[in-house]
Amino acid sequence: MDVPQEPRWLDPEESQAWTALASTLIRLPSALDAQLRRDAGISHFEYQVLAKLSQVPGRTLRMSALATLTEGSLPRLSQVVARLERRGWVHRTPDPEDGRYTLAVLTDEGGTKLAEAAPGHVAEVRRLVFDPLTKAQSRQLREIGRRVMHAIDPGDRSLDG
Repeated sequence: MDVPQEPRWLDPEESQAWTALASTLIRLPSALDAQLRRDAGISHFEYQVLAKLSQVPGRTLRMSALATLTEGSLPRLSQVVARLERRGWVHRTPDPEDGRYTLAVLTDEGGTKLAEAAPGHVAEVRRLVFDPLTKAQSRQLREIGRRVMHAIDPGDRSLDG
């Protein structure tokens, strides 16, 4: 017969660390979204879609790959890409290699929009995340993020390097 194990409760220091992290996970995306909406008229998720497309050869990705890279569901991504498409910043086309897939393509206008939004976004990331930290703390934050992401998804290599 299996004896139920006592839960491994957080000690006071771990509890404080968890509370700080959980608060950051909730409030940082909202703060970044507010800055982008105010200064560029786009959401943080829309910015991420444009940014991810700008970082790949041909500025083109399958929608399924883009959903993975932006940490969004395919239905959510489809709605956002439709909105970006109406603005002329992205267009969708069937994948010529396999018509079952749809490609998202960053347009020149989308690249321009991203270039206009990026300086304000980077300034806000710097202000909220990096300015309060020392260089050593920034390196620790990077390592902490990598370790936590490895625990969440051991196969994810997006933070390596």
